[in-house]
Amino acid sequence: MAARRLAVALLARRDYCSGELRSKLQRKGFTPDIVDPLIEDLRRQRALDDERYIERFVAYRAAKGQGPIRILAELRPLGLPEESIERHLESLGDWRNRAQAVRVKKFGAEVPRDFAARARQARFLEYRGFEGDQVRSALDGE
Repeated sequence: MAARRLAVALLARRDYCSGELRSKLQRKGFTPDIVDPLIEDLRRQRALDDERYIERFVAYRAAKGQGPIRILAELRPLGLPEESIERHLESLGDWRNRAQAVRVKKFGAEVPRDFAARARQARFLEYRGFEGDQVRSALDGE
């Protein structure tokens, strides 16, 4: 009963994926024989939904200007199904346009002409998690 109360209190604050919630409960001292059935019960009640978690995580991070590589790198360690992550990343549409918008927001609309400016902007976009072709497209002003 205490594990359920804690799980519901945690889920009331923010979404968790099942792996995160499982780890958090086990760190609080609950054994797997208590945690595993609780996780399954919360899934059946749709209080815990990994698909919903992925969808919201991807949308939130993309809105903050992060690219698909970085988002995938943050979700992968959580043990979520990679095909679901890929599907949600693809559902957001054109990442080239997103990379362009992030570049314009940070550096302005003018396309960089000199090598140093292009390199700085490319490093910024790569750090944000955009792929090479997306970075090139953003730097070419396409």
